[in-house]
Amino acid sequence: MRRLIKNNIWLMWLFTCVCIVFIAVITPVHAADRPNILIMGEDADENTVARNSQVFHRVLNALSNQLHDVGFDVFDETAVTLDNFVQGRVRRTDAELIDIAKSIRRPPIDVVVLFSIYSTATQNSYTTKVQARIEGRLLNVQTGQRLGNVELDYPEGWNAPKQCNRDCLLRSIGDHSKIIASDVGSILAEKLSWMVSQSDTPAAHGVMAYQLVFDDFTQTEVMEFEEYLIIFSGYQSHRITYGGATRTEYWYKSNINNAKLSRNLNKLLETLNVSGLVQISGNTYTVKKISLRHNKPVRNPRDW
Repeated sequence: MRRLIKNNIWLMWLFTCVCIVFIAVITPVHAADRPNILIMGEDADENTVARNSQVFHRVLNALSNQLHDVGFDVFDETAVTLDNFVQGRVRRTDAELIDIAKSIRRPPIDVVVLFSIYSTATQNSYTTKVQARIEGRLLNVQTGQRLGNVELDYPEGWNAPKQCNRDCLLRSIGDHSKIIASDVGSILAEKLSWMVSQSDTPAAHGVMAYQLVFDDFTQTEVMEFEEYLIIFSGYQSHRITYGGATRTEYWYKSNINNAKLSRNLNKLLETLNVSGLVQISGNTYTVKKISLRHNKPVRNPRDW
């Protein structure tokens, strides 16, 4: 009887283990593992289509749909910048676009898709020749690393009616640009999907670069920290970008995600029994030492 009970318990334990493994295998990757995407139009060049035009919005929607359909989280620029940024600006520079993307904290933006639309219309005696080209590129918001780019157009262009006024041209360019934009979005989505498949990080590529700053720590303490930095999961490489008596900065490359890196740094302080605070701003992690005043020595009344 006891043997039978033991066998049943063993079979139940084995069945439970098999179920756990089976669930782990069939559980899909969550969408949260993918990078947060922001799509922005570059229209600083006077030869590009301005972002307040119908053509721009049709292209933006086509790009968004392509990235959304393959599972990426695409955020609307107006929605995430409504409270703190002036809306409706046109002819914005790269510097302004990148600064806006880096400044957004809720949600944090990992990758920005920058695109430009170029179009020309040449009126002949018998027809209007129209051409359009769309350029798109992927940029890691925090590191500035270029993750890929694409450029597509209609090589031969297309024909529009000879007496094609402004509205007629906008409709014609919008129809064809939407088709080009879908192709551009499809290529960019494929590039992003490949990058994400190489890694389980939300950084949209296999290796993410972080700036680690250790403030108010001695060189001896920092050397002890460094021994742990190289054994963190996902570690790739690191280099010192600044070293002083009480401050050391590292350029740290890893495929670890930002939440786990934060946990590891806090665990590092706990393991070494060091009082400190981990502050995060973008891809910069500052570990600041909390100095504790030593207790004053107890004086013997006889010393007075």
